[in-house]
Amino acid sequence: MHISGCLEPEFGHNACSDHHSSSTSQSAGYALRAASAAASSGDPENAASIILGCRRRRLLPPDAFSVNVVLKALSCSPSPRRTLPFFFRMVAVGFSPNVFTFPPIAAAAARSPDLTDGEISHAQALKRGAALASIHVTNAFITMYAACGLACGARALFDQMPLRDIISWNAIIDGYAKVGDIASARELFEVMPERNVVSWNAMINGYLKGRRPQYGLKLFREMMQCGYRPSITTMVSMATACGRLGAIKDGRSVHGYSIRAFNDHNLFLETAMLDMYCRCRKVEVARRIFEGITEKNLVCWNAMIRGHCIHGSPMDGIDLYEHLVSGGENLTRISPDEVTFIAVLCGCARAKLLTEGKKYFNEMTSIYKLKPTFAHYWCMANIYGSLGFINDAVKVLLSMPEETESLIWSGLLGLCRFHGDLELGERIAKRLIELEPSNGSPYTLLQNIYVAAYRWEDAHIVKAMAKERGIRLKPGHRLVDLNEIVHNFKVGDRLQPEIEKIYIMMDDLASRIKLSTS
Repeated sequence: MHISGCLEPEFGHNACSDHHSSSTSQSAGYALRAASAAASSGDPENAASIILGCRRRRLLPPDAFSVNVVLKALSCSPSPRRTLPFFFRMVAVGFSPNVFTFPPIAAAAARSPDLTDGEISHAQALKRGAALASIHVTNAFITMYAACGLACGARALFDQMPLRDIISWNAIIDGYAKVGDIASARELFEVMPERNVVSWNAMINGYLKGRRPQYGLKLFREMMQCGYRPSITTMVSMATACGRLGAIKDGRSVHGYSIRAFNDHNLFLETAMLDMYCRCRKVEVARRIFEGITEKNLVCWNAMIRGHCIHGSPMDGIDLYEHLVSGGENLTRISPDEVTFIAVLCGCARAKLLTEGKKYFNEMTSIYKLKPTFAHYWCMANIYGSLGFINDAVKVLLSMPEETESLIWSGLLGLCRFHGDLELGERIAKRLIELEPSNGSPYTLLQNIYVAAYRWEDAHIVKAMAKERGIRLKPGHRLVDLNEIVHNFKVGDRLQPEIEKIYIMMDDLASRIKLSTS
């Protein structure tokens, strides 16, 4: 009895203590999950309130694990720029960062539109000794600098590393590939001590981004010969390369290997395959792949609509667009985007459907609230131009925002093809000079238009104007060579981001088809 009596109170006390500890731990777990969920939804204020509230109640102090979980969630959220302010707020209340703190902060900075967050994050890592203490932290900042387009900064970190792992090598190779320095990427690729499939993918994607798909395909063959097993990412890249090259034989081999190697359906791979077949003008095969995809997203729909409108029957593409926007049978409603309308308007231009083209252009702005880019105006101009309504095409282009005008006007010169309409060519060239006064190409165009019309005095005036402005004109060309000048026309740097955006959206479709009269 004595022993029992002595033990019972002690046992009872421990049970109560364990229950309290378990309850506290459960509450802490709930709080951490709630804070992580708030951060994932882009609400760092709520996440901070939960953590600080738990700290005040002595349930969950702002320890490294808790804060790091929230930082990770913020870095992947729709609002990654809120990651760094949250970090500083936690530091202000006693949080001590560790080596696991900085990779998510670097990842968030990589998604930032400028380098400021990245530089501040890197400075904090250096200040606290984390950058030198962990290879993973340095790898994260190499990736961050590369993502921000600062390959030299990434290389400086890479060269300073006393030890490197395969992630370090992959990060710097991918960084060079992202900024288009394929030579430096390949140089490192050749000397890296070991490779994995990520290494090969980084190099192959670099060739694709550098518009050299033939080298990507060649490297893929080398990869297979070395015994590496391609990933889905690899096969998506190969399908893209085959499509850009129009290499249907290689494309079929890639498709066959994918079927044998991957049992599960993958939307990204299937979309890449149908796009490849469209580019190789096997639209009927692409359509069979499309019909076999159970859950389609907008990218998939766009690829098939574009395939029909550009490489197949435009009417089939337009019908597929109508099916998309109507909701169709058992179809979840998906709203079209800018890429959808580029494809549809290209289809209208090919089929010379003026009424329908005007209708879709108006739908884009009035129903779907999308802002037209120069590609949409260009397609509308081609619709008018394909029907011979050149002056109406000019009116469409005059209604477009000034920042995209220059490229369109230069394109219209090719559309007109100077079928004896020297007056229109003169108007276009003068407008180009107004938009790009420091660009020599429009001066050359205008001078040659005057020469072709035997207006020698006006030609000399243009030459004198260019000389006065310090612009060197290209050598003279005959009128029949003007289309080549137009083809080589380059606009100012201020339009390059917009041009690149459309190149990505169109993926060189505009340069591979002829929508003008011929």
